[in-house]
This record gives sequence, C-alpha cells and structure tokens, in this order.
Amino acid sequence: MSRVSIRSATTEDAGRLLEIYAPYVENTAISFEYDVPSLEEFRSRIAATLKKYPYLVLEEDGVIRGYAYAGVFKGRAAYDHCCEVTIYLERDSKRKGFGRALYEELEDALRKIGIINLYACIADPVSEDEYLTKNSEQFHQHMGYARVGEFHECGYKFGRWYNMIWMEKMIGEHR
Repeated sequence: MSRVSIRSATTEDAGRLLEIYAPYVENTAISFEYDVPSLEEFRSRIAATLKKYPYLVLEEDGVIRGYAYAGVFKGRAAYDHCCEVTIYLERDSKRKGFGRALYEELEDALRKIGIINLYACIADPVSEDEYLTKNSEQFHQHMGYARVGEFHECGYKFGRWYNMIWMEKMIGEHR
C-alpha cells in the first residue's frame, strides 16, 4: 500500500511542480498560458504565494503527484476573506482521491487564516474537445462549489474560443 502525505511546498519543489504543470500548458486549454514558465519564474510564483497563502503538495511514496494553492481573489482589503484556489494533478494520479485530499487540507489551512469564500476560475468548453472537458467543473461541484458566473468565449487557445466560469464555496460564517 502506498503512503500519501501532504505538506507545504517550497521553492525547491518548483522543478517537479513544473513537470506536472507543463502538460496543462502545452496540451490543454485548462491553463490559458501559451508558454511553459521558466523554472525561475515558477520558483518566484511559489515564493510569492507562500508570503500570504498556503501552497500544498501531495506526495505518494515520496513523489509529488499534485499540488494546490490559494491566491488573491481581488487586490482590495475588502476581499481579504476571499481567495482563488487552484489545483493540478499529475495525469496518472487522477481519480485516486488526491484532489479531494489536497482541497480538504487547503480548506483547513485557509480557515485558519480567516478565509471564508473560495473561488475557482475554470476554463469551460463551448463543446468538449481534445483540449478541454468539463472534468474540472464536475470535480469542483463534487467538492461543494456552485457555479456563480460565466464569461463567454473569452479565452483563445489552439485556434478555439473557450468560456470561463467562476465557482464559489463558503467555508466559514460571515459575521
């Protein structure tokens, strides 16, 4: 039986996380980046996130299989109890419960720092194709997120237009 653990990411994890992320950039419309970031850029992104938010990695038998992190929802003080969440799993590590484990751990960490509203910005296909399915939306629904907004044909990649949806989950009380 494999051993699964979740821990905080470090900038030293950047190489492995970039290996997981690169196929999303190169082969899918899940990420709207056109070019894979450099290792230094990815390290910088991790360091910037860790200044304020959790950035978690999931390891199976000591090998990182996925990661999840939070980021600024909007850059105004009134939104300090909100954040955007993101998750990426290694292709062969899907449907093993890793996504749920990462998000549950991320939610716990976010509650501890006073976050109440979680938002996920998700690429959404006009019609499913080889670059994008509705899997991310379905995963988030399964995790308790509700669809709250849609932007039509706003992302362009691989010669096609894609929609963006926003999904929301409340993890605390609004006092």
